[in-house]
Amino acid sequence: MMKYPIGIQSFDKIIEDGYVYVDKTDLLYNLVKGGTIYFLGRPRRFGKSLLVSTLKHYFLGHKELFKGLKIDSLEKDWFEYPVFHIDFNGVDFTKEGALEQKLEGYVATWEREYGSTPQWTNLGDRFVYVLKQAHERTGRRCVVLVDEYDKPLLDVLDSGAEVIVDSNRVLLEERNREVLRSFYSTFKAADADLQFVLLTGVTKFSQITVFSGFNQPKDISMDGRYDTLCGITQEELESYFAGPIAELAKVYRCDVPEMKRRLKQRYDGYHFSTQLTDVYNPFSMLNVFDALEMQDYWFSSGTPTYLVRLLSHAQEGLDEMTGKYYERQEFIDYRATVEKPLPMIYQSGYLTVKDYNWEDETFLLDFPNNEVKKGFLTVVAANYLNPSESTGTFAISLSKTLKAGNLEEFHKLLTAFLASIPYSMRRKNDEREWERYFHYTFYLILRLMSLYVVYTEKEQSQGRVDCIVETDKYVYIFEFKLDSTAAAALKQIEDKGYARPYEADSRKLYKVGVNFSSKTGTIDDWSVIG
Repeated sequence: MMKYPIGIQSFDKIIEDGYVYVDKTDLLYNLVKGGTIYFLGRPRRFGKSLLVSTLKHYFLGHKELFKGLKIDSLEKDWFEYPVFHIDFNGVDFTKEGALEQKLEGYVATWEREYGSTPQWTNLGDRFVYVLKQAHERTGRRCVVLVDEYDKPLLDVLDSGAEVIVDSNRVLLEERNREVLRSFYSTFKAADADLQFVLLTGVTKFSQITVFSGFNQPKDISMDGRYDTLCGITQEELESYFAGPIAELAKVYRCDVPEMKRRLKQRYDGYHFSTQLTDVYNPFSMLNVFDALEMQDYWFSSGTPTYLVRLLSHAQEGLDEMTGKYYERQEFIDYRATVEKPLPMIYQSGYLTVKDYNWEDETFLLDFPNNEVKKGFLTVVAANYLNPSESTGTFAISLSKTLKAGNLEEFHKLLTAFLASIPYSMRRKNDEREWERYFHYTFYLILRLMSLYVVYTEKEQSQGRVDCIVETDKYVYIFEFKLDSTAAAALKQIEDKGYARPYEADSRKLYKVGVNFSSKTGTIDDWSVIG
């Protein structure tokens, strides 16, 4: 019977206690032999802590733990290095002084082992001295492994929390950033004493914030050589988990190929380089095989509150961010802001690369899979609309009506749902904001219906269609108007020829004209041709 290391991030415990371990030690070997200072960004619960633990035991020379793994036939020396492991997991950095206390604890512990000097009082300078002493005492340069380096910043991002520093009131976010900047500047001064450095985290904050004065790490977050260093590939899924997949197929009363398709649709879809190698979320997959039940494990393990805060006053909605091509620097190389939260959304794992255009070197970003899409849209919709009814439950009801071709029931449900949204949530200042509100509301609702292909603002030869929904038996073309008439919306569908691409389609086609009222906040005119 397979044992799944759910919540276990210690490499030695996984190996010694017989848990399943997806062997990536050949990639680890290439990593340690290819450079000195690295940064790897991956979403939470993607195996970063296990990677750090594996590296720790490798550099401590624990050869016996790696017996039979890929690295066993590659590494011949197995030297022991002084290893300094900094783990920011499990600490609430919204508390004043938590970061300083955590770092002080680490440095003080190392000083007891390697010595200290009254010459230095700054945490960073004290760490430099420790590294030098460790190098001189052991005769080997030091290894520094920092797990979730950015958690002290993400915990307080855009929170508005303040602290008193030297009689001045400052944002806790800025205070934590300054503490980290001072500490990480250590690595530049200690260059001669370092063998290997890895920092892992969710997001890459820009050089001018955290990494100022720091020997810039090589960012391997989108390096094709290491794009599968964390996560589970399709080949690994079928190799390591063939038995559990077969068991799961029996539970869901389908054959193995169909089970693989369902797993891929719900949990696969991450890409971390231009090679577009499919990567599954490991946390979700291990939970699925352990429980023999498909649930949204990764998303339900933590609510992205900082992303919701950013999106609540962003200049763009998810409808304007997804399904678009971007240059690399637009979503990787600078810190997200309130106005432009895209980098944070991507780096946190709620969007991923879906395509790469080699000619203009741009990346298509969209939701990685149904688990993420459904969970994130549900949270965003609930925060944006604040309806009296659950958005997830409502989306399921709408899905059933479109699957059955029941537009009359769809109209009734949608009208009632829009009317349930508090006036305070839909209060807008001008016509443009009203149009954007209704369009975004409809986008959120339809994207929650993950069973179907949904296009919003789809480009056609004669213009942009507001919304197209495709099911197995039906195609729905929606055109929206504000404070106008449904007839005017239908006329636009006809005049622009939005239905022409579906003339040879065997599915039944419906053209739906919808008019929203800015006064009532819901639908006041509806007309269907089909």
